[in-house]
Amino acid sequence: MIENMDYLEIIKRLILAIIVSGIVGFDREYKNRPAGVRTHILVAVGACVIALIQEQIAAETVAYIKENPSLSGSISLNQGRLTAQVISGIGFLGAGTIMVNKTSVKGLTTAASIWAVACLGIAAGEGFYTITLIGFIAVILVLTVLEHIIRVPALKILEIDYTGDETIKHELVAFLKKENIEIRNVNYHICQEDNQRVYKLLLELECAPDIKAIDIIDYLADHPQVIKVILEDS
Repeated sequence: MIENMDYLEIIKRLILAIIVSGIVGFDREYKNRPAGVRTHILVAVGACVIALIQEQIAAETVAYIKENPSLSGSISLNQGRLTAQVISGIGFLGAGTIMVNKTSVKGLTTAASIWAVACLGIAAGEGFYTITLIGFIAVILVLTVLEHIIRVPALKILEIDYTGDETIKHELVAFLKKENIEIRNVNYHICQEDNQRVYKLLLELECAPDIKAIDIIDYLADHPQVIKVILEDS
């Protein structure tokens, strides 16, 4: 607990919060995610300041009780109240990084990283250096290393509009299977557009993480019979 708010200790805790949150924010910004370095640092610094305020309030309360022992029974001290408000309140900021459309939800990891740096900021502000550093290492490992260890296949929706005949469908499906893309579901129908028959093929694909979507789109788009190609996350 900080007695009389030692300036060097305050600076040390704030710098630690800035460093760990800045590195986490750099990872998010480098990967072109909604919240970057400044957002993460501001969240951590704010949480750290709240933790410092909480410590100072606690220190002043204890000092006041020591000076006035007769009031010890009427003064209560709840050190978790302010930080609890930070943890619950930071969810609103994290929610702002989440983007939802008809086929996917994006930004959940960034929202979680914002919540995590708030916790790291509180730990730094409370002076729990070991917890802050170990927690920081865990967050960085999850964001940078774990995604390369755990390779989860991605589900994607592929829409192809083409002209010609049904043999084109077999040709396109054969290409996808050749690229080791598993087709889990197929929807197929025919319609008339601009006085010509257009075939609409809607496929649910399971793609390995190392398959580049742009390569699939480039091949299909270059096909002379293909009118439109749309590839979205499922």
